[in-house]
Amino acid sequence: MRRRTLFTALLLVAAALSLTGCVVVPAHPAVRVWVPGHWAAPHVWVEGHWRYR
Repeated sequence: MRRRTLFTALLLVAAALSLTGCVVVPAHPAVRVWVPGHWAAPHVWVEGHWRYR
């Protein structure tokens, strides 16, 4: 009986951890990218600028 309770508890913990959506891989560092100028709506010119990706 005790073994079955332990197994059920471990199963519930594993299920809860799998549903949390936690990310194990570290995020990539912020990289600056150049966004060239472009036309935006309605007829507005957006100049080129640096953006963090």
